[in-house]
Amino acid sequence: MGGDDIRLMAGETTVDLTSMAHGGAALGRDEAGRVLFVPYAIPGEKVHVRPAIGKRGYAHAELLEVLEPSAHRVQPCCPHFGRCGGCHFQHIAYSAQLDFKAEVVKDQLKRVGKFDGPPVEETLPSPSAWEYRNRVSLSLTSDGQLGFWSPLEERVIPIRECHIMRSELQSLYQDLDLDLPGLRRLTLRVGAVPDGEPDSAGDLLVVFEIDDVEPPELEADFAVSAAILLPTGESASLIGDRFLVEMCAGREWRVSPGSFFQVNPGAAEYLPRLVGELAALTGTESVLELYSGVGLLTGRLSAGADRVVGIEASPDAVADAAVNLEDTENVELYQGAVEEVLPALTDRAFQVVVLDPPRSGVEPAVIDALLEIGAGRIVYVSCDPATFARDARRLARGGYRLQTVRPVDMFPQTFHIETVSLLQARG
Repeated sequence: MGGDDIRLMAGETTVDLTSMAHGGAALGRDEAGRVLFVPYAIPGEKVHVRPAIGKRGYAHAELLEVLEPSAHRVQPCCPHFGRCGGCHFQHIAYSAQLDFKAEVVKDQLKRVGKFDGPPVEETLPSPSAWEYRNRVSLSLTSDGQLGFWSPLEERVIPIRECHIMRSELQSLYQDLDLDLPGLRRLTLRVGAVPDGEPDSAGDLLVVFEIDDVEPPELEADFAVSAAILLPTGESASLIGDRFLVEMCAGREWRVSPGSFFQVNPGAAEYLPRLVGELAALTGTESVLELYSGVGLLTGRLSAGADRVVGIEASPDAVADAAVNLEDTENVELYQGAVEEVLPALTDRAFQVVVLDPPRSGVEPAVIDALLEIGAGRIVYVSCDPATFARDARRLARGGYRLQTVRPVDMFPQTFHIETVSLLQARG
């Protein structure tokens, strides 16, 4: 059916989509010039939509029909796609997802960061576009089933299958039988497959976050460990080990329930290499690493630097890093919030700073401290192009030049984008 043949109901319209917005919606303009954000659509398509009430100049719109489909449109494989909020791009061929993500990074750096012609390279693809997630978090539906949050329905919905979680987690999810009324969140994690055993499964860990003070009594009739994550960010074992072992950059990494580790270990292989290349260490530098986690980047940095000073808020992650880096002698770790610990280090000389903050980016006080330190190179690992663009703009105002931005597809089938970037001091 062509765009001229469709009968429009009141409030409905057709629109030609021109680009992809950060957040996963394609956008175009209606006849009045208003910007419409259309989820589950693709730039280049003509679509029939129903706009919602929006703010002045823009609105979100419900996709009713694709009138002229993109050549990049494919059939989603998951029956929950469009209801579950975990995936946003299953309708887009994977090669096109990579292109759109690079364009989104450029757009955010232009609009939010005010950079003219930002130096964004092509997106590095994930080794696996499906079944890559080593961790999933679930909540309870109103009738006590486990499921994912649905932005469309604004509630937790039960799921039967998930095509981006590892197959071991899919099996574990289907085998779980829980009765915990105080459960706030349940996280399923799977570790690395043992070397030389490609057909085997990784170790499994179930992490409980509950309202009750007392930990639950649990029994398991299959091979799985269980732990409880406390409000302090520390964890305690309920069954078996309270940590898993991941493989990345040619070595093992201990990861506890309260510790962050990339959900896509295959794509995470890019990060130490890219950070090492951009840091360009010669063996004489002092490196400051913020949000240092379990030591994944620290290990690469310590091999090329004179010394590395890391700051990490999670007590679990600091404990893991101490184990993971026990063979190094030039690493100094501080446990605490970066914005609280960093001011005490601004009188020390650092030639390189590496930071890998959460999705919210860094606090203005942290930017101020980095400008006071004045390192020659800042390597910024980000999982959100909007907050990275904001922070890069602040650093640019303080005397840094954005040299390069490399997107990494850590999250196939979703709009999320990882980037590794270099900012160099003007001198």
